[in-house]
Amino acid sequence: MTEQPKIAIRDFSFYYGKHQAIQSINLDIHANEIFTLFGPANSGTTTLLRALNRLSDLVPGVRTEGQILIDGQSIHAEDVIVTELRRRVGMVFEEPVPLPMSIFDNIAYGPRMRGIHNRSVLAERVEESLKLAVLWDEVKDRLHTSALRLSGGQQQRLCIARILSLGPEIMLLDRPCAALDPISTAKIEDSLVLLKEKVTIILIPHNTQQAVRVADRAGFMLMGEMVEQGPAEQLFTIPEDNRTSDYITGRFG
Repeated sequence: MTEQPKIAIRDFSFYYGKHQAIQSINLDIHANEIFTLFGPANSGTTTLLRALNRLSDLVPGVRTEGQILIDGQSIHAEDVIVTELRRRVGMVFEEPVPLPMSIFDNIAYGPRMRGIHNRSVLAERVEESLKLAVLWDEVKDRLHTSALRLSGGQQQRLCIARILSLGPEIMLLDRPCAALDPISTAKIEDSLVLLKEKVTIILIPHNTQQAVRVADRAGFMLMGEMVEQGPAEQLFTIPEDNRTSDYITGRFG
């Protein structure tokens, strides 16, 4: 019996007004894997990522065709509560945006909004989230200092921890290391490998080398089309489509 995918995308198309940004994609993403989506500018990767937790709903004039299913349930069903969907499917953007408050309060903010106010429970949630984001050892002695004093790499891991505090099942990361130095990038990649034991991760990497380092499986997109998908080792070494090979080897992009 085939295991049900965590995310099943079926004949999914996405339109900004009359412009078709995604063309009838079919894709399965399995639980507890790191799936990387990569491609050149305007390939549709970010649009697809934002569609997975319906952030694209916030853009006027968009429409979709086909289905996106999580655990077999459509994310566009009438009974779906979008705020709960976004708790289950958290997103980390390219630029970290820490809240103008302490490190502790940044992480505790989401749980407090969901009604958790017990200090010991919050402290446990903060510690666990920071450890999963590989940030705890660097900040454990200054949890009550401003998060704005953290370095860029630390702020990005703080944003990851802030989402983890809500107990997501899926994490979407849109080029989270694009503005970071190699050391900070390596720490975030370490955290992703640790995190996949608990969550399913979909990552748009800032370059193909990052995808090679962390991906279990990958998909190459070009002009809204899913050109090729499969195990990362196979896709990055012996791709089946010449367009994938050309992009990986730097002939375009």
